[in-house]
Amino acid sequence: MTVRGPHSSVVERTLPPGPAGAGGRALAVIVACQLMVAVDGNIVNIALPRIQAGLGFSPGGLAWVFSAYSLAFGGLLLLGGRAGDLLGRRRTLAAGLLVTVAASLLGGLAPNAGVLIAARALQGVGFAFAAPAALSLIAVTFPEGPERHRALGVFSTVAGLGITLGLVLGGLLATLSWRLVFLVNVPIGLAAVLLARRHLPETERHPGRPDLLGALTSTAGITAVVHALIHASSAGWTAPATVVPLLLGALLLAGFVLVQARAARPLIPLRLFARRDRSAAYAIFLLLFAAMGGSYFLLSLYVQDGLGLGPPAAGAAFLPLALAQFAAARSAPRLIPVFGAKPLIVTGAALLLADSLWLASTGPADGYWSGLFGPLLLLGAGLGLGFVPLNTTVLAGLAPRDTGAASGLLQAVQQVGLSLGVAVLVTRYGRAVHGTAHPARADLAHGLATAVTAAAAFSALAVLLGLFAVTRPVGARTGPGGA
Repeated sequence: MTVRGPHSSVVERTLPPGPAGAGGRALAVIVACQLMVAVDGNIVNIALPRIQAGLGFSPGGLAWVFSAYSLAFGGLLLLGGRAGDLLGRRRTLAAGLLVTVAASLLGGLAPNAGVLIAARALQGVGFAFAAPAALSLIAVTFPEGPERHRALGVFSTVAGLGITLGLVLGGLLATLSWRLVFLVNVPIGLAAVLLARRHLPETERHPGRPDLLGALTSTAGITAVVHALIHASSAGWTAPATVVPLLLGALLLAGFVLVQARAARPLIPLRLFARRDRSAAYAIFLLLFAAMGGSYFLLSLYVQDGLGLGPPAAGAAFLPLALAQFAAARSAPRLIPVFGAKPLIVTGAALLLADSLWLASTGPADGYWSGLFGPLLLLGAGLGLGFVPLNTTVLAGLAPRDTGAASGLLQAVQQVGLSLGVAVLVTRYGRAVHGTAHPARADLAHGLATAVTAAAAFSALAVLLGLFAVTRPVGARTGPGGA
């Protein structure tokens, strides 16, 4: 069945006629996949000390537990997104989840460091195909308007809660055994696959000769850029390990754009950038994920090293952020029809800016309640309020054949933003505490306050883009009858 959305674009409606709860069950399956992605990004990180002790990792080798996942996930997202368009999104979602389940089982049973790193890379591969399929399924299942706004509100809420849940769950499971942070994915992933086959009808396939050159250049280019950003925080921005892959990645991505302009079936159709609003939304996502990712990384360290909280308490410290994001993301779908996407995007970015400026005043006398509680509320509210209209803007007016590509590009942009934010903020943090063998709380507070000024710069740029580059009030009522 096909219906026309408010912008007169053809929107594929894949749910067959049936009970009103069919859409709810489909959404539950979709967000379960997104929850796995969000949780897995943090659940392993907080267990790294236990993993290092259990498998005898060197400090340099331990970094690859994070890096192997990031490189595989970020490098393959564009290919994973397009695979859903070509092969069917339910099929791609299920295949990605099954790869993740196998990788998680391998990681939980890993006898040595090498096997664990391979398992983390394989997890990244599985999620690179499952995550874009999950987001694109929302676009083709729920028509533009209130239904999609509500679905994206739930999707964004679960994504935000998953980050905090990953920290809390990781802290709890790591106290029992670090292997459980991998094995917990197995029953959840298998259940998600079974439910997907039952409640998600397959979308239309758009078969054709795959864009192999585009897949090669995009995967190699994004992998090189993410690799450079990962190493920048430790090796420095002028080190060959940073500069060479960064330049190589830039050249490969420039070649990728040229390939897409000429390809009969491009991996990322350049028509996605024809709408100024969508292009601006991608750029704002990059900046906000840079601000969020860098801040989140340093705060997760500071609550443990600076405030002396153990892993479970450190995870619980982020609950105010999750609750604020939950409340804001629940409100955003009701506000979009009234005000449109643009005011909410600008407000969300401004709240992240306020969060960074508040953290920039952190001093050694500030405890959790006086120094971190308020910024965490602002960060959560900004994410919940901003991400729903940004997702709406990216997905608005898309033809069904392009939803997977648009979703894969969105999540690739987010991954690059996360890596960029961590690289920049960690570099500034390291310079601020440089020369201190055993930094005291005052040194750590100074490092945090110095580093988050970069997050403030990212958020300020996002505010400006929202004000001047986003032009169409997507979703706003234009009269008594609405848009």
